[in-house]
Amino acid sequence: MKNRLTRYLSEFYSIKLTRPISDKVRILEILGVVLTGVGKFIFMDYLNWRLPFVVVAILAWSFYVLYRYKKDKNVLKDWGFRFDNFKHVLKLMLPFAVISVVSFFIIGYFQGTINVTWHIIPLLITYPIWGSIQQFLTIGLLAGNLKDFKHFKLRKATIILITALFFSLVHYPSVWLMIGTFILALFYGYIYLKAKNVYVLGLFHGWLGALFYYTVVNQDPFADVFMKYF
Repeated sequence: MKNRLTRYLSEFYSIKLTRPISDKVRILEILGVVLTGVGKFIFMDYLNWRLPFVVVAILAWSFYVLYRYKKDKNVLKDWGFRFDNFKHVLKLMLPFAVISVVSFFIIGYFQGTINVTWHIIPLLITYPIWGSIQQFLTIGLLAGNLKDFKHFKLRKATIILITALFFSLVHYPSVWLMIGTFILALFYGYIYLKAKNVYVLGLFHGWLGALFYYTVVNQDPFADVFMKYF
């Protein structure tokens, strides 16, 4: 009870201390997220510049986070870059993660697509970084800004659905990825609007995503991205 009260008070005061953001800034941030999604189709799917696009996207949005942080020291916590509720969100995520992993192997078994190699190890280490950026964009900026608009209000269910649809669409044309990311974003949106923590969402995004590729999608992202450089 004491820990829960402390967490709620921490969240309350962090919100009060965060400088108000105009709807114009929120719209620009959402536009930036959409343009990043469009860039995925151009640079990753069409030009096959997967690694350069990921690196540039990570650096560009990291600079933006730093820029906003210099203007408002509380913005990181407001976005969900925080550790005070890490264990709480971790506990919320664990049942979903366990069910997901079991489902991956069941689907992969019946499809004959289970192909877990050593390539998954570097992905389990590095993919959470890219996963955290994706969650920051789609959940933190998209869902977060849709929730906090001043001049109009959307229901939480609508916000979660919009976010899930967007996250699913940017994974076109892989049907399995679109289905998986849609379900993932539905749950992630619900968790984020309940307790913000981008670190936990990014960590599970990276681990579940890596495993999903090698069990369900029958694709080797490590070979696709890195092996062509060796």
